[in-house]
Amino acid sequence: MADIDAHTTEFTIRRDDEPNWRSRAGTALSGAWAWLARTQRRWWFRGLAILALLAGLAFAAGWAVFARDLPSIDTLRSYEAPLPTTVRGTDGTPIHSYARERRVELDYAEYPPMLVRAFLAAEDRNFFEHSGVDLGGLTAAVIDYASKMGTGERARGGSTITQQVAKNLVIGNEYSATRKIREMILAYRIEQTLTKQQILELYLNTIPMGRRSFGVQAAARAYFNKDVDGLALHEAAFLATLPKAPEAYGRARNADRAIERRNWVLDAMAEVGFADPRAVAAAKAEPLGLVREQTTALQSDAGYFVEEVRRQLIDTFGENVEAGPYSVYAGGLWVRTSLNDDLQEYAAEALRQGLLRFERGRGWSGPLATLEIDADNWQGVFLSSNIGLDYEDWRAAVVVSTGSSAHQIGFSNGETAELRRGDAQMPVRGKGGTAFAALKAGDVIAVAPSGGGFALRSVPRISGGMVVQDPRTGRVLAMQGGFDARIQAFNRATQAMRQPGSTIKPIVYAAALENGMTPASIIVDGPFCVYQGARLGNKCFRNFGGSRGAGPRTMRWGLEQSRNLMTVQAANRTGMPKVVDLMQRIGVSDEKYPPYLSFALGAGETTVLKMVNAYSILANNGRALTPSVIDFVQNRRGEVIWPRNWRACERCNAPDWDGKAMPRPQIRYRQAIDAMSAYQMTHVMEGVIERGTATTLRDLKRPIMGKTGTTSGPTDVWFIGGTPQMMAGLYLGYDNPANLGGYAQGGTIAAPIFKAFATKAWEGMEVLPFRAPAGIRMVRINRVSGKPVYGAWPSSDPKAGVIWEAFKPESEPRERRLREGREEQKAVVQKKAVIRTERPSDSDFLQREGGIY
Repeated sequence: MADIDAHTTEFTIRRDDEPNWRSRAGTALSGAWAWLARTQRRWWFRGLAILALLAGLAFAAGWAVFARDLPSIDTLRSYEAPLPTTVRGTDGTPIHSYARERRVELDYAEYPPMLVRAFLAAEDRNFFEHSGVDLGGLTAAVIDYASKMGTGERARGGSTITQQVAKNLVIGNEYSATRKIREMILAYRIEQTLTKQQILELYLNTIPMGRRSFGVQAAARAYFNKDVDGLALHEAAFLATLPKAPEAYGRARNADRAIERRNWVLDAMAEVGFADPRAVAAAKAEPLGLVREQTTALQSDAGYFVEEVRRQLIDTFGENVEAGPYSVYAGGLWVRTSLNDDLQEYAAEALRQGLLRFERGRGWSGPLATLEIDADNWQGVFLSSNIGLDYEDWRAAVVVSTGSSAHQIGFSNGETAELRRGDAQMPVRGKGGTAFAALKAGDVIAVAPSGGGFALRSVPRISGGMVVQDPRTGRVLAMQGGFDARIQAFNRATQAMRQPGSTIKPIVYAAALENGMTPASIIVDGPFCVYQGARLGNKCFRNFGGSRGAGPRTMRWGLEQSRNLMTVQAANRTGMPKVVDLMQRIGVSDEKYPPYLSFALGAGETTVLKMVNAYSILANNGRALTPSVIDFVQNRRGEVIWPRNWRACERCNAPDWDGKAMPRPQIRYRQAIDAMSAYQMTHVMEGVIERGTATTLRDLKRPIMGKTGTTSGPTDVWFIGGTPQMMAGLYLGYDNPANLGGYAQGGTIAAPIFKAFATKAWEGMEVLPFRAPAGIRMVRINRVSGKPVYGAWPSSDPKAGVIWEAFKPESEPRERRLREGREEQKAVVQKKAVIRTERPSDSDFLQREGGIY
């Protein structure tokens, strides 16, 4: 069998109808390269290529120029609009806000759909269709810009809502083509990052609306005194006109223009189906209904208090947005303060009535201010002065023009009235003549309704300050720094440095108690002189009014009767370095006073707040306190940012008892003065009320400590005192110290003002005694001699001969009395030769055991 050669044969099988795509692709590509090779030699192709290259380079250069400095979109994603700081009282009630602009932020869902549609119809009908730039509106704006180029006229904007967001928040309001291009680039970026609802929320919360309002909710309050959910159709349409000309349409003189523009918005809403034509027709028949432009008014008499809060916040967080995220005027802080609105009202009323009572019959004190005005601009100038009055029915007014029988006066709301000659006849203090004749155009005065018109009132020249504090915590509950914060911004409660007079004496005696003296220690009320050197010679002290000394008396009596000579003697015996050291420790002075005896009588300057706090420390058994007006501060998200170490009490607000021990926050304090010395002085000051210089307060019928004060002149009168739950203090005096009159004393002028406050403030408050610290011994003594008493008991009579006195252990006069008793008994035994055993009494047992606790 012959061998057969093997061959391998390959076959390509294809269907006749299947195209050879590889072959065709290769053929097409070869053809394209051939065409390109033939065409690239032609002039028109080269020209197109060059133009395309130049266009690309121009686009790249333009993008580098216009988009180079644009902020990242994260800026908008994390954007927080400047918001005012809201201040609340101790019960959470809003009392004030710090704002240079009206701003309120709402979520998109909180805006009524009808209001949103009004703004879309007026500003951007295609908002939900475009991607940041509306080509139709842009084209029209470009044509308008070209037609007005060189004429000085401003072209129409043509900006979408997204572009307005970019302009208002990031780009700025520069009028230029460059700004418009940058605005369009950023608008496109915004659309790629935020939802349409987020963009609308930013727009509605930040758009400038006139009357210092930014955002639609703030504008609704400014123009209609309503919230957005209470707006009618015609009101929503008016607000939608404001982005075009925010400072024009809201003015009374432009009412016709505003109505025309509002009706245009209403027609636009009907045209695009955003509102029913019948509702539009009814809305067009409505008047504008704008409320008068008003200044932001306080909701309480707490002007001085909230200004002190503002100063402390600025010191801590800064004033403007540049200072950080928690600035006072942009951070949107929520501030809980210690202000008790009722106590603030009582304090303001009591101090004002006291100032008016002192000034009664002294004539007109003069205008509050004098402004440069004319007949056309008086209201604007008056509004910008921010002068107002919050006392009873008094109102601040500016004299617009003068006449022979009546002057025309104007108020901040634009109203005018007449001030008749007969209603301004009080004499001008220190000059003579009538107030009516002295008035001139531009004078700002106080008036009150009277007989169908207005009568002139006189704001007191004398002033003063008052502070109310919780002595257990240091929280300031009320503060009044003058007659009215809107006409006297200077806060005399915290800023006025005044000599405290005799109110410093309890501090002096407390230093003596710390250094071995007792309330029963005998001090001579008699002449006392110190040698001041060859040039000055002797300095001799004297009692108030020049009264002669009463001889040896107890420390208690010296304080109750406010005897200068006894105070100086006690300070001299204690040592002035120790006295001024305690004054600094207790907060009367920031720096140590010079160790001169005159400072024991109140020569050093201090403030009402510091003195009230010092008395609170004494009432608090010597524990140091820091006066505070702010409890805590939250940021706009509700996080507590001050105090720095604030911790929430997790179980303090539990709805029911959980069976566990009550949560008690840890209290840290330092001892500013020995607790027993502090209580001894508190107990002695109760005697000032019972039988001393402040007996006018005795009929309040509760344990009260306190001290009156009168400075040399007299130029200031003081009273400071209170109960275990509430301490208060005040002074009266002229800003430029002047003599108040020889009759002026703390007990006759300041104490009655305190009483007027306390009568209302303490109504319903629990009657509590001052609590003695451990170790204090209460011993019966003779009030005059200070010697212990056996067989007699104190009574409710304030002037009883026997009283309870507070002593530290082993300091009471018990041992001396026992020794005297033994010597007398021994003498009797020796004389009569009779031994008599006495039966011990209950009082002897109590004395031996250390007294009554």
